[in-house]
Amino acid sequence: MSSTESPSVPAASVLPRVAPVRVGEGERLRSVGLPGVTLSVRSRPPVREGLPPALYVHGLGGSSQNWSPLMAELDGVVDSEAVDLPGFGDSPPPDDGDYSVTGHARAVIRCLDEAGRGPVHLFGNSLGGAVATRVAAVRPDLVRTLTLVSPALPELRVQRTAVPTGLLGVPGIAALFTRLTRAWTAEQRVRGVMALCYGDPGRVSPEAFRLAVEELERRQRLPYFWDAMARSARGIVNAYTLGGQHGLWRQAERVLAPTLLVYGGRDQLVGFRMAHRAARAFRDSRMLSLPDAGHVAMMEYPELVAGAFRELLAHANGSGEAAGAAGARG
Repeated sequence: MSSTESPSVPAASVLPRVAPVRVGEGERLRSVGLPGVTLSVRSRPPVREGLPPALYVHGLGGSSQNWSPLMAELDGVVDSEAVDLPGFGDSPPPDDGDYSVTGHARAVIRCLDEAGRGPVHLFGNSLGGAVATRVAAVRPDLVRTLTLVSPALPELRVQRTAVPTGLLGVPGIAALFTRLTRAWTAEQRVRGVMALCYGDPGRVSPEAFRLAVEELERRQRLPYFWDAMARSARGIVNAYTLGGQHGLWRQAERVLAPTLLVYGGRDQLVGFRMAHRAARAFRDSRMLSLPDAGHVAMMEYPELVAGAFRELLAHANGSGEAAGAAGARG
């Protein structure tokens, strides 16, 4: 009996067929089956053996494709893999329907444990930044360095432009929004997202815009598209309200890995003012401020983010050598 005829078919096996996910030049895409979740992982074959491993985690509504420009910039520096979080990109929903920050972090940890790639150079953007912070705090053995691009860490005064995204987490709002915007074309939706996420949407090439429209059209055919968005948005809001040891700022203080913080001066979703608080929270941190960047600096200025990461890597390697020398002297 084939798997599709089995009475205990995983949810991922009965999802509707849609157009395949785009795989860029020099990239590969594979599916990884883990307990309770199946993840799609995008990678670039390393240019040589022995490069340190890196893992990239995207933000709300994004996918592993968001990291393609930076992954290309870091060819020859790290062995790059980018994950599609459950319910995003080419990854089906999690079996338990858990889209919380903790649920996403658990999926990333399972991915790293299964692959045995840790400790990795861990990257996160927006929601992925919150996820990466939690991973680095609870599993320091898995993280060599941490690079956070506009991480979604709690703000007391949320920017007005970020309020609609947070409202997606309110029960019923996603369904209402879907009904109200049914007439919107994929092009209109993509233009709106780019206006919100880019410091200068004019930097997006016609080809990149066309590919973004095709990807949105593909994902809108998935029955769980809005559910994954709404539940993940709710997960961010819930994470903002957590206190004590589980609070994201408290977990940021527990991160041991050298950390690079990247903030855009034109970010409409994460306040630029949060950069200084983050620099105080992460004990071994350095900052890259990009006045003209928006929320996705790794897509807008990948060469500058790559340069800052190389400096972080040199710092981390130097710290490791210094620690080793100190240990030898002891």
